[in-house]
Amino acid sequence: MSTERKKQTENLVLGAILTAIVIVLQLLGGFIKFGPFSISLVLIPIVIGAAKCGVKIGTWLGFVFGAVVLLNGDATAFFAVNVFGTVLTVLLKGAACGFAAGLTYKLLAKYNKYAAVVAAAVVCPLVNTGVFLLGCLLFFLDTIKAWGAGLGFTNTVSYMFLGLVGGNFLFELATNMILSPVILRILNFKEK
Repeated sequence: MSTERKKQTENLVLGAILTAIVIVLQLLGGFIKFGPFSISLVLIPIVIGAAKCGVKIGTWLGFVFGAVVLLNGDATAFFAVNVFGTVLTVLLKGAACGFAAGLTYKLLAKYNKYAAVVAAAVVCPLVNTGVFLLGCLLFFLDTIKAWGAGLGFTNTVSYMFLGLVGGNFLFELATNMILSPVILRILNFKEK
């Protein structure tokens, strides 16, 4: 078997294993909530897949993450408001975070693998949360305003950052930052 074919096979196998991990972690993550939303424990395997297997696998893993969010009921409140906006936002935020993590790693790894992993681990939750917030602005602004007002927020933007995604984002970012050295060891395991 050629080296290129072997590498493709290894990427497919690792991609399949990480797909299963993403599904299981997202289903289990549904039990851990910060505010109204589940914590995205799946961002670490997305970063691993994006860095080890490339942008395509990273995007796939993010898409799978989004599909599980849609299927496990995490998006129920948004479905009631706008089905199309919910599906588009959730699938796009997942695929985009995997794509961005993979692209970030690819661009930086040739200079410094540690910096590339850390940057990919930071970019992943930033893009995930950023696309979610954009989807909220585009499809759910009136609902978000009402939710914020119901919780005593007089400013919708402050509700979006402090009440809607703040704790969840900080947890995801901290988790990714803390586990970045572990990701680097996983990526370097076979190379030693």
